[in-house]
Amino acid sequence: MSHFPLLPLTQRLSALGVGCLSIILNTGLALADNYPSRSVRLVVPFSAGGSTDIVARSIAPRLTQLWGQPVVVDNRPGGSTVIGTDIVAKSAPDGLTLFITPAPFTIVPSLMPKLPYDPQKDFEAVTLINTTPLVVVIHPGVPAKNTEQFIALAKSHPGALNFGSSGSGGSNHLAGELFNSMAGVKMVHIPYKGNAPALTDLVGGHLDVVFNGLTSAIPLIRGSKLRAIGVTSLERASAMPDVATLNEQGLKGFLAVAWNGIMAPAHTPKDIVNKINDDVRKVVRVPEMLERLKADGSDASTLGVEAYQKFLKDETIKWRKVIQQAGLKTLQ
Repeated sequence: MSHFPLLPLTQRLSALGVGCLSIILNTGLALADNYPSRSVRLVVPFSAGGSTDIVARSIAPRLTQLWGQPVVVDNRPGGSTVIGTDIVAKSAPDGLTLFITPAPFTIVPSLMPKLPYDPQKDFEAVTLINTTPLVVVIHPGVPAKNTEQFIALAKSHPGALNFGSSGSGGSNHLAGELFNSMAGVKMVHIPYKGNAPALTDLVGGHLDVVFNGLTSAIPLIRGSKLRAIGVTSLERASAMPDVATLNEQGLKGFLAVAWNGIMAPAHTPKDIVNKINDDVRKVVRVPEMLERLKADGSDASTLGVEAYQKFLKDETIKWRKVIQQAGLKTLQ
């Protein structure tokens, strides 16, 4: 018989709960300490060679070196990014399958309401990697030197100016619709099958303005074939620091950027999510990576987990509103 009195049942249960919690927490820490135990897959929802794929293939070897395990890029294009996104949503929540998340992640749900995954419930936000602002380029024959003058011109000729894009529902189309809304103008959208033909028609004087990625627009701007009147990020682009933002030029809060981030399947342990966040931020901030991003007209924009969650929420709400205001039809 014990010489010590047994604790009351409620106290014993409480002690047991504390012990179990301690085991769970210690197990989570052990998982993070041993992560990754084998190769990691980075799912890219586009074909090889695009900007998102380039970002994935830039960080993969650096993470391989840091983690001591192979980090492999897995291109799964199709379905307006839905195919690759769904693969990650249905993967094991062990941190070994990660999603290189592009900007359409926050746009597609408003255009395709019947998705095979729930963008709010099936993923864990990890971190933002980079942002790439669009540059607002006009034909040199358009009588405007900056955004303020261009808005005045558009207001004085409602419905007369047009803007081209790579296709309905794309990032540069929605940037134009956001501009219409925030500037209080009515430009007509003309969709093309890709950015290249839109830029060709802009150079030829068949369009008035295009909201275009920096990389392909910079040579045309420097060659005086197009005029840049603003960039769509909140801060000036490192690749074109002499071009003011739309935010600076009166459209307060205007933000329409291409971006890439990382997400994991829902229920991935928080300690693993935090470790991936820390390590990705490390590799993105090395000088060689910063220079690589700058060469592509992009900027490193790593965020903590909670800040990235807020970013995703804000982007989703913003683009849903723009899509509704523009009266865009769903794709299903």
